[in-house]
Amino acid sequence: MKILSWNVNGIRSVLGKGFLKFVEEENPDILCLQETRAPEHSVQLPFLQYQQYWNVCPKNAGYSGTAVFTKRKPLEVTRGMGIEKHDEEGRVLSAEFENFFLVDVYTPNSKRDLSRLPYREEWDSDFLKFLKKLEKKKPVIFCGDLNVAHKERDLTHPETNHKNHGFTDEERAGFDQIVKNGFVDTFREFVEEGGHYTWWAPFANCRTRNIGWRIDYFCISSALRSQLRDAFILPKVLGSDHCPVGVEMDL
Repeated sequence: MKILSWNVNGIRSVLGKGFLKFVEEENPDILCLQETRAPEHSVQLPFLQYQQYWNVCPKNAGYSGTAVFTKRKPLEVTRGMGIEKHDEEGRVLSAEFENFFLVDVYTPNSKRDLSRLPYREEWDSDFLKFLKKLEKKKPVIFCGDLNVAHKERDLTHPETNHKNHGFTDEERAGFDQIVKNGFVDTFREFVEEGGHYTWWAPFANCRTRNIGWRIDYFCISSALRSQLRDAFILPKVLGSDHCPVGVEMDL
């Protein structure tokens, strides 16, 4: 099974930048999107082979948002974590399948001035609890834009970013807790070295020069490790300031 994840930075924007061709060529079994920034009814997608599920920000459909497209019909789909303060921006979309849960997540940015860092710490703690609750029933795959570079090898200039949003000690500690609680960063099961990124600032030719951050992930319950066949980044796919990431699994 091939599962892909992509922060598209606006589904309507990426539609004009080769998105449909990308989906046709990659032909994933499941596709998870973040930052869709549009309600389902506003976008016409010719994905007859996919079941479509959307979660939007109810107060502002042009902000945030997640979507899952799947060839295999889920047993159940849940929007949010069941925590009102976290469920107001359409950031979590979960699909239950026979042998696993899939969670699509767009983690809140702590903002350049770190004004949202305290909330981000709450989010990280509550999201982990949400994952562990699901895991009591069956193993979990979660993917998306987690808005943090975990290790120094996950961004080009760690030495100048230690106190910047996306690389604060607090945000990195949140990812540490994910790993300590048994979740596997799938990409690091195959690739040790740095220089592999999923987001590039849209100025100063950062993408061309590969000055970037790895902030988009697939993580899996340790119980699924033996079923992981590949994990990869698709940096040549354009259309957003992020690129897609994916896994191949025996499921």
